[in-house]
This record gives sequence, C-alpha cells and structure tokens, in this order.
Amino acid sequence: MENIIPLAERMRPTSLNNYIGQKHIVGEGAILQNAIALNTLPSIIFWGPPGVGKTTLANIIAHQLKRPFYALSAINSGVKDIREIIEKASSNNLFSPKNPILFIDEIHRFSKSQQDSLLGAVEKGIITLIGATTENPSFEVISALLSRCQVYILKHLEKEELLAMLELALKTDPILKTKNIKITENEALLRLSGGDGRKLLNIFELVVNTFGNNDIEITNTIVTKIIQQNIALYDKAGENHYDIISAFIKSIRGSDPNAAVYWLARMVEAGEDALFIARRLVILASEDIGNANPTALVIANNCFQAVNIIGFPESRIILSQAVTYLAASAKSNAAYVAINSAAEAVKSSGNLPVPLHLRNAPTKLMQEIGYGKEYLYSHNFSGNFSKQEYLPDSISGVKFYEPGNNLRESEMREYLKKLWGDKYQY
Repeated sequence: MENIIPLAERMRPTSLNNYIGQKHIVGEGAILQNAIALNTLPSIIFWGPPGVGKTTLANIIAHQLKRPFYALSAINSGVKDIREIIEKASSNNLFSPKNPILFIDEIHRFSKSQQDSLLGAVEKGIITLIGATTENPSFEVISALLSRCQVYILKHLEKEELLAMLELALKTDPILKTKNIKITENEALLRLSGGDGRKLLNIFELVVNTFGNNDIEITNTIVTKIIQQNIALYDKAGENHYDIISAFIKSIRGSDPNAAVYWLARMVEAGEDALFIARRLVILASEDIGNANPTALVIANNCFQAVNIIGFPESRIILSQAVTYLAASAKSNAAYVAINSAAEAVKSSGNLPVPLHLRNAPTKLMQEIGYGKEYLYSHNFSGNFSKQEYLPDSISGVKFYEPGNNLRESEMREYLKKLWGDKYQY
C-alpha cells in the first residue's frame, strides 16, 4: 500500500511568498523579513504555540539564504549529536563563507549541559542557531544562550489566515483537487483547530478521508461527529496537552478542586513535566487569586521549588496540595486587570514626565531646579501617610487597580478610602 504524505506536510510552504501568518515578523518591512533580505540573520529563538509555522519558517530562511541546514529534535538528540554537527559545520566553513543554520525543535527540552554545548559555536559564528519552543524561553533557555539570540514571538493563526490555508489546500493540493469538496460551514473546523494550522489541516484531511466518494459537503455537525469518533487519530501527537492544561487552569479558577485534581492526575499519568504544571500554578496564583489571598502565591512558589528538588513520583502529592489549596481559595483578577489597564495607558499616553517632586536629585543642579523639592516623606506623617500626587498630571485620578469583592480586598478598599477619600471611591 502506497504511503501518502499527510496534507499538512504536503502544504508546507517553501518560501515567504506562500507562508501564511506572522506578518508582524515576516510581513513587508518587518524586522525578520529585513534581516533575511539583507542576509544579516542573528541566532533566533522562535517562541509560540504548536502549528503556527516555527519549523516551516526555519526551513524557508535556510532555503532563501542558501545556507547549509541541520536539524535536531531535543526529544531524541544529545550533546554528542550537537558536537557532530558543530564539527561538520566547522569543516564546511573552511570551504564556504555561508555559516550553516542549526535548527533545534523543542529546544526547551534540552538540559543545561546540552544548551551549554551550543554556546561556543553560536558565539564564534560557526553556526546560526534557530531554536523553536512552545515554552517561555526566559525560563527554559539558559541566560548565556538566550543573550546571544533574538526572541521572536509567533502567534496563533487568525480566522482569516486559517481560512486562507484551507482555500490554498483546496486549490493546489493534488489529492484534494480530484474531489468535489464543498465547505458549507467552517466554524467547527476553526474551533477545533484552536489557531493551530497543522491541526486544522489534520482535522480537514481526516474529515475528507472519512467520505467514501468524491462529492463531499462539510458541515459543523459532520466535523464534530467525525472528530469525536476519531479523537485519538487526530490527537496522536499529544496536541490535547494544551486542552488539558486549559481545563486544569479553568477548574482552579472556577474553584472546583475535584475537577482540578482530576486534570492534574491526567497530566501526571501522561508523564507531563512537573515543572510545567508548577510554573502555571505560580502564574495563576497572581492572575486569578492575587490579593484575595496573598498566601496563594507563597504556596505556589513553594510548590515550584519543592517540585524542582524532588521530582516525580513524590511531587504529585505536593502538586495536589497546591492545586486543591488554590482551587479552594478566594479569587480575584484585580492585579491582572490593573497591570493591563496601566500598560494600555502607557501605550496611549506615551512617556509622560515624572512629576518634579518625585524625581531623584543626586546632583546639586538637580536640587536647585526643584527635583524632589516638594516631596513629602510619608513616614514623617501620622499613620505613615502623606496625601500627594504620584501620577503624571495628565492622568491624575485615573484608577487602574480596583480591589475585588472578597474579604481581604474589601479591607484594602476601605483602607484606601480612609486614606484618600474621594480619590479612591470605588
């Protein structure tokens, strides 16, 4: 029986002209597009969710720059493999001025020693590194290597981009062109893909192949029915990893410890990285609990540290304790909303000047022109509080933080009202 290449692989673009998505980095005039055009490519870390084109983009870059291209997967490669490629690259560099590109998929899975083995070659320009990761490189890539790379964030594909990918497949794929395919409804395809282009094409191919004839009408009902019957088929690469972590976080946010510990068990039994789970608990402790229970962040951070020391299988108990505590805790996203609101103000207002009385005055000249002159040192006043303006004049009175409706933040709200009066009337 003839092996048929999957649709997602058949549709993998070979140039930026037919690469869909990520216009913020490879669109006309974008920073990476310019680097490719000028052949001034730095070492790069592509950070983004699955199926958004990280591997494809690395291949396109190597092809357009006509560079030798080596690829490793961090899942099944070690220091020996890295050294062999570096030695090969060093030999090739004697005969070619074009230094090779080394692409490492899932670079976050490399240990410190494996990442260390890349440093010298990257620093000396023996290779140009392109790493791909679904995890925050600030946590997963050692600082010495990260400082030698530019980090580019790739985003989930938008609806229009996913539809363009489907349309291109229908028009150009040699197998699909032999069939009479009509997409009457596309919402289920888009929803199930989750912004993942590879997943979209895998689902679409699965649905098309289910029909026994060449006249195919695709509706939301048909797609949902087929995918529910074949969930293991389209998810064999472990793509529901992100669905489960989503259900896990939402269960904790929704204050359901039973559901939260169930999804935790699903991840533990599947062999999920314990630090991956613990790290998300630290984020959740601030984003979804915050000042409603400040101890939540302490518990989550201690959980992360303990898991880092102990590892599986015992760390499942520590994770369970932290998860059930966080799920049963009071919730507030006030701190999360506050920083987002403040960031929007920064973007819309620009760099507003710091009021004179709040400025640092390390020199005599700065003191003479009024820097810090009218500042009131709070600890010199009753209650360790002095009423003065701390925001730039043009946004005076703007409220970014609004305490949540829970016991602790209600106390904070009353305290702020007592200090500030009308300024903090929520």
